[in-house]
Amino acid sequence: MNADAGSENAVQPYGDDFVTHRVDRAKDLIVTQSRLRGLLRANRMVASDLSLSVVLTRIVEAACDLVDARYGALGVIAHDQHLEQFIHVGFDESMVRRIGDLPRGKGILGLLIREPYPLRLDDITTDRRADGFPPGHPPMHSFLGVPIRIGTKVFGNLYLTDKQNASRFTAEDEELVQALAASAGVAIENARLFEESQRRQRWLQASADITRHLLAEGPNPLELIARRAQEVADADFSAVLLPRSSPEELIVQVATGEYPDGLVGTVVPASDPLAGRSGPLMVIPLIASGESVGALVLGRRTDGRLFTDADIDMASGFAGHIALALELAQARADRDRIAVLEERDRIARDLHDHVIQRIFATAIGLQGLAAQTEATNQQSERLASYIDDLDETIGQIRTTIFQLRRRGRHNLPSLRGQLLDIVDDATASLGFTPHLRFEGAVDSTVSDVVGEHLVAVLREALSNVARHARATQVHVTVWSTDGEVRVDVIDNGIGGVDPDGRKHSSGLANMRSRAEELGGRFSVFSPAGAGTRLSWSARTRVPDQDA
Repeated sequence: MNADAGSENAVQPYGDDFVTHRVDRAKDLIVTQSRLRGLLRANRMVASDLSLSVVLTRIVEAACDLVDARYGALGVIAHDQHLEQFIHVGFDESMVRRIGDLPRGKGILGLLIREPYPLRLDDITTDRRADGFPPGHPPMHSFLGVPIRIGTKVFGNLYLTDKQNASRFTAEDEELVQALAASAGVAIENARLFEESQRRQRWLQASADITRHLLAEGPNPLELIARRAQEVADADFSAVLLPRSSPEELIVQVATGEYPDGLVGTVVPASDPLAGRSGPLMVIPLIASGESVGALVLGRRTDGRLFTDADIDMASGFAGHIALALELAQARADRDRIAVLEERDRIARDLHDHVIQRIFATAIGLQGLAAQTEATNQQSERLASYIDDLDETIGQIRTTIFQLRRRGRHNLPSLRGQLLDIVDDATASLGFTPHLRFEGAVDSTVSDVVGEHLVAVLREALSNVARHARATQVHVTVWSTDGEVRVDVIDNGIGGVDPDGRKHSSGLANMRSRAEELGGRFSVFSPAGAGTRLSWSARTRVPDQDA
């Protein structure tokens, strides 16, 4: 009997507790296997896309599924240690509208930013470090936070709340989410590299498009530069600033995006372009041949994400290409302009050397013919009229020559130099060199507008002497004192011009009109046979005209 009992005990060596323990362990293994398969599915889901925004959303969704959390979020940490992005799941649209602004990294969320280590809380509402929820926010209790690292740098944090099948998150939940976060860091880095390569390609394409536009002489290249830069940089506004005459100032030439209409034309300090503008801002100098030729400004709204080092690097490469293209386009425009100016100089030279000389010779011939021919008073008046017409034509052509040469020079000669040129030009027609003397600082006191009139008056006066006076000496004196400029032309010719200047009235009337227009005076004194004294004056600056 005892043997039978021993035999029975040998068949049943374990009790019910042992079997129950084994069954529970088997169940635990099944659950663990299931959760590990869930982790593998989560990893596959996270790594199945290369779009950064999609990857971030999938990380949060996978984390919620893995530990059965009702709500989840991923906060991306900015350079200033605040949250620049906050991707969330579990919130419907009406809930998001009620909550309003997304968190910026305070309370428990900020704690994880400052201390990037896993954190589990049974009830977030009772923790003294919590900052509370805004109005309209759903109630939350259990909490699990885990940092996501890329190498040694913390990219952001996973926030999970309200475990649905239990009152709190477990240590096993924490380990699973940490494993997911490690895989997520790799997926995020791959997505960032892919996205960066795509953006770099867009920057290069924009550079190529603008370069082609510049080389094809397309319209308004600055607007295209600003628009394409704003588009590629995902910015809310952009502007192109070019230097003024002072290197310390820039002027806004073009602005696109969310900018006030009156910004174009605004002058800003070069040291702080668009000072006072809130939100992320990126200022890239346009450097060509080692010198700054302007700046490209890109910005985002106050709540926009910050520009990264990669953004600055790519925008700088774009700006370098654009600055070089602008320099080449400017060189081509300068070359074309020089060709036009050289053509103007050639036309002016031909007019002076051929046309004027032939007309002048014709006028002198008519004067000689009139003196040798016995003609009626009517015929004499007609000949005199023809001669005056030729004189006036010569004056108009000379004015045209001066304007052509003036427009054909990058840097005009000084007023003193222009007056000397006129005296030199008159030497051929007079047969001798007039004497010219200056009194006062003519170049620095006489404005450009008044100087143009003065040049025209001296040219007309010497032309009259050459045509009518038969002089052997001419003295020209130019004064500039006490806000007035005056020119006196004195010759020893035959005289005969009355004080009102009725003889040779066309040119003299023009000189009188110029003087009156500029607030000055004009007079001619010419006793018969005793030469002529012509005096013309004007204010050195005439505000209405100089403006």
